[in-house]
Amino acid sequence: MDIRYRLRVAGLLLLGIFVIGAAGFHFIEEWSWFDGFYMTLITMTTVGYGEVHTLTLAGRAFNVFVILAAVLTGGFLIATATQAMLEFELGRVLGRRRMEREIARLSGHYIICGAGRVGRTVAREFRARAIPFVIIEKERGPAQWAFEEGIPILIGSASQEDVLERARIRQAEGLVAAVTSDAENLYIVLTARGLSPSLKIIARASEDDATAKLMRAGATQVVSPYKFVGHRIAQLLLRPNVLDFIDTAFGTERLDMQIEEVQVPQGSPLTNKTIADSEIRQKCGVLVLALKHADGTLSFNPAPDATIRAGDHLIAIGSSDHLEKLENLVGS
Repeated sequence: MDIRYRLRVAGLLLLGIFVIGAAGFHFIEEWSWFDGFYMTLITMTTVGYGEVHTLTLAGRAFNVFVILAAVLTGGFLIATATQAMLEFELGRVLGRRRMEREIARLSGHYIICGAGRVGRTVAREFRARAIPFVIIEKERGPAQWAFEEGIPILIGSASQEDVLERARIRQAEGLVAAVTSDAENLYIVLTARGLSPSLKIIARASEDDATAKLMRAGATQVVSPYKFVGHRIAQLLLRPNVLDFIDTAFGTERLDMQIEEVQVPQGSPLTNKTIADSEIRQKCGVLVLALKHADGTLSFNPAPDATIRAGDHLIAIGSSDHLEKLENLVGS
């Protein structure tokens, strides 16, 4: 029987005994309803105040029933409540240990520092794409949603080396510094960069002057939510149809459409071929939006005669199935 169901049953039984006891004393002894309720209460709680009025033989027999029913129901309620508390504490301990084991096995994952609105959005996007990640949050309150959703989370300051080590930063693919304080994000970036020089770090900035500081501290990229929102509002006014298309294709109610980057490895069959000769569009059904070369230069809307080199990244748009074909064609 479910614990919550048992607790409800015990509560209903106690209420029923109160009602039956008050009614019994009222009709058997012809007491007032309040005297009947009061007698039932002192009988059930075993405080030993004595009888409100002298009981007849029938009244005493009825009181025996009330005593036995109250003792049995009270015992049932105490046992159920004790079991519920034990199961709750045991579940918390086992859940915490299971989460620690899960975090200890992470590799090639992402670390999200901050469980606020930005961190929560990033986490749910990662989870929707089955990307491994762990959240670091200083306080348990803002992270309660993550505990409830079974998301791996560490309670501690992400600017502390030992906390980042527990999040396996040396095995991580990237880190998101998304706390609300620019100063704390700066400390997080400095600490993370010191522990993992090649780590990809995306930082949030609230103030404009924080962007340059975060970049100097080692952030790979800096994003300002306020600047993004302002840009989006302007675009909604000036280019609403363009944003409607983007939201339809890539938003929460998106079509089966994604923009992905695929790296061309050494020995790929596409190496040293042109965009036209590779027949990516014909074989995979995707559209190559850009070609980012190994030296960091970016060719937007590359010409058909643009050459694909080992180490380049193909930035393409298409359905998930078509992008998977592209990965197979590239050999990544």
